[in-house]
Order: sequence, then structure tokens, then C-alpha cells
Amino acid sequence: MAVHMLDEMDVKILAILQQDCTRPVAEIGKEVGLSTTPCWRRIQKLEELGVIKRRVAVLDPQKVNAGVTVFISIKTDKHSLAWLERFHAAVAEFPEVVEFYRMSGDVDYLLRVAVPDIAAYDVFYKKLITEVEIAKVSSAFAMEEIKHTTALPLTFARPASEKRRGS
Repeated sequence: MAVHMLDEMDVKILAILQQDCTRPVAEIGKEVGLSTTPCWRRIQKLEELGVIKRRVAVLDPQKVNAGVTVFISIKTDKHSLAWLERFHAAVAEFPEVVEFYRMSGDVDYLLRVAVPDIAAYDVFYKKLITEVEIAKVSSAFAMEEIKHTTALPLTFARPASEKRRGS
């Protein structure tokens, strides 16, 4: 899959949208030095290209009673396509799972789960191991969130020639 390289204007627009996608297009355009219509066209193009996947609201986990974050490391001794598909489908159905990765190294999968408390995690855990056979599960509860952002770094999104010219 080819990576679409962005120009400096695209990067400026994306930086603003990553912080607050509800800002009016006219305001974004003014901040980056474009009139409303060209700014709107750029945003539309970024959506068409799939650079902007969707626009969402970021919720406060405490205020929606999902303030306990659990990182779950999973090792499996099953590596068949049938098991993999069954596992992926099962995990995708759990609303508590907010991130799900297949890993390299000692851990096969890493999940980030959001629940209200340890009792809710225990219910989740029992449902998970009922769905699919897993060799080893290790859970770690986050004690404190130091940094959490949905914003991706945009320094890698521009061609090398633009990076050398500054900012």
C-alpha cells in the first residue's frame, strides 16, 4: 500500500483537526492561511484518501464508568488460521476491548481493556476464556495514566525534501 505524502498545509490542517475536529472550516482555513473553500476541499480530499478515517468524540473514562485500564498479554500455542479467525472475531465482539494488537516477540496478542473495576474485569476475563482456548494470559492494571493521546505524530507525513526546508 502506497503512503500518500502530505504537504505542509495538509499537515497543519491535520494538526488542528487532531486537537479539535469540531472547529469551523473557516476558522481552520484562517489559521493555516487558506480561504474556506480550499481548506474544505483539502479536508474532503484527506477524507477520500482515508488519511482522516473518522471524526469522533474523546470521552472521559471516569465519567462513563470505564476508568480502569487493563493491559492483557496473551500467548497461544494455537497458530492455525481457524483459531486465529475465531479469536479475532470473539475479541472484536467485546466492547471492553478498546485496542487489540497481534504482536511480535514473546507475546502473541496485546489488548487494552476499559472496565469500571476489578470485578468487571473478572467477568470479562471469564467470558474471554470461555470463547477461545488461550495458553497464557497476563493482566496488568494501569495505576496512573501519564500520557494518553489520539493525535499521531505528523513529522513523518511529509516528503523528505519538505522536512529539510524547515518545520
